[in-house]
Amino acid sequence: MNGHDWRDLEHVLGTITALINTGTPAADSEELGTAEALRRFVLDRVITEVEEPTARDLEPIHLVRSQLRAVFVAPDESARTDIVNRLLASARITPRLSDHDGLGLHLHYFPPFATLEEHLVADCAMALAVMLTSGEGDRLRVCRAPDCSRVMVDYSKNRSRTFCDSGRCGNRVNAAAYRERQRVTAGQ
Repeated sequence: MNGHDWRDLEHVLGTITALINTGTPAADSEELGTAEALRRFVLDRVITEVEEPTARDLEPIHLVRSQLRAVFVAPDESARTDIVNRLLASARITPRLSDHDGLGLHLHYFPPFATLEEHLVADCAMALAVMLTSGEGDRLRVCRAPDCSRVMVDYSKNRSRTFCDSGRCGNRVNAAAYRERQRVTAGQ
């Protein structure tokens, strides 16, 4: 995407999609329903310099998740822009350089040891703003499989990816299309 070093951006976008996909309608049930599940998410996604998540963080994180999902399901760029602007306005942004966990030198947009909500709102809103300002907002998508609501970022060169990376959707849709073609051919 535009030849920049997108390592940190891709990490944050991966965190956004992973977070959104932990709740309904993307997941069959709530995957971040306990403080322990939230702590595992923080560790798995290498979210650093935040207070230890507790049960008090669940409701704010679920709200952030729904706000982030709204960006992916927005009908057009204008709606996406409005949502991201609201996220940016609510963020406590304190930019600084950081080099940790093998991620290389990158920007953090949140104050040190912010709450998990503050961290996610600041980093995620800035990553989404970068996507929109670089003309890449149309890469933020919902899987097109009829029974899937997972979100994804299309990193393909020609922006043609339609299915999430769950490993099920593309295969299932393609197999159903194949069976339908076979049925039609057999009926002729």
